[in-house]
Amino acid sequence: MQVEVLDWGLIDYQKALERQRELFEELIKEREGKERDERGERGERGDAGWIVFCEHPHVYTVGKSGKIENLLMSEEWLRGQGVTVHRVERGGDITYHGPGQLVVYPILDLEKLGLGLREYIELLEQCVIDILDRWGIVGERIKGKTGVWVRVGDQKEAKKICAIGVRASRGVVMHGLALNVKTDLRWFEYINPCGMADAKATSIRAILSGEE
Repeated sequence: MQVEVLDWGLIDYQKALERQRELFEELIKEREGKERDERGERGERGDAGWIVFCEHPHVYTVGKSGKIENLLMSEEWLRGQGVTVHRVERGGDITYHGPGQLVVYPILDLEKLGLGLREYIELLEQCVIDILDRWGIVGERIKGKTGVWVRVGDQKEAKKICAIGVRASRGVVMHGLALNVKTDLRWFEYINPCGMADAKATSIRAILSGEE
């Protein structure tokens, strides 16, 4: 079973979203073709999908269950700063994407990979935890909070280093994760990250440089 890796580089969020949706719909159609095939009708079977790596200019995205009240600045002010706001169909609340952040969009047929949705999300989290470990950073899960969190030194409160939000339909997923590598953390001060007023963000660079 093949999964193709794509590098979209620095790309406008809306353009990336449109490309994602095209690939997502392609997998949905293949799934429908598979079901027709199983009923004795003509259908084609495709591979498991794609994993897209990219980076975005400054943008805030609000998930389907998110509240715009968690955006603490006006959209007019943000536009003046060159920042856009998008309401999207993924799960989760509000998050930030911007330069210095690794964004990964797996567009996959989970059935072909033998994964359930909860298992898939936990796999995404574990991949990030494993990557952080290579840098000597201990990532963790927090019950009831999706994503990956980090405590530095004697910090009692964990800070979020990776956000995860997924859309699933008919066993096919899109959207994915955003890992703060050398992100300007100031942009997280303008939102309640993931809808949590007390949540703070961190990055790999902030931890390794001793800023935390």
